[in-house]
Amino acid sequence: MCGRFTITLEPAAFQEELELGKMPSEWKPRFNVAPGQAIPVVRDAEDRDVAMLRWGLVPTWAKEPAIGYRMINARSETLSEKPSFRNAFRQRRCLILADGFFEWQQPAVSRAPKAPFYFQLLGGSPFAFAGLWETWRSSEGSALESCTIITCAPNELVARFHNRMPVIMDKDACWGWLSDAPPPDLQGLLQPYPPEKMTAYPVGQGVNNPRVDDPQVIQPLVT
Repeated sequence: MCGRFTITLEPAAFQEELELGKMPSEWKPRFNVAPGQAIPVVRDAEDRDVAMLRWGLVPTWAKEPAIGYRMINARSETLSEKPSFRNAFRQRRCLILADGFFEWQQPAVSRAPKAPFYFQLLGGSPFAFAGLWETWRSSEGSALESCTIITCAPNELVARFHNRMPVIMDKDACWGWLSDAPPPDLQGLLQPYPPEKMTAYPVGQGVNNPRVDDPQVIQPLVT
């Protein structure tokens, strides 16, 4: 599961690294992005413009948007099977911009809190999570655009801390996800990111509170 991530870099860094188009005016650095919040998403490989969508996918058939809090992640292995995700997998794929994410390690001591760890690419480069998006309409006709982060089995680094990880796509892989390739070929893109290209370190418990959104959240924990 991926339940928190970061967007700490300025828009220009993402534009340069991923060759993006227009950036949203409401963009601001984030150190503790939580479900239900607006996050930067790319849906078109041609214009590569960035839009802000709600994190937590709300299927078109949902009665109310609260279901999105249960759909912040989608398992890569079952995208073609789950009613919530299969149509979006075929037609509405997206890239979710990030520059780091958090996972929590189970404690060795009973009743101790889970230990949060922060993961980045080496050098802190920006990247994208593979994602899906949908448009949900209320009974009054208002539209809500939302998205979910796809997860896969962990690589050797993340496996030391957690049994899942988000699908990471760097500048060399991300645009294939938005191509017109058939689903079997797209499924092949949903692989764990190479562990030798990543780094991780422990951080404090502040990340557990979504109201705490400052650089202290990603500071290495001093033990």
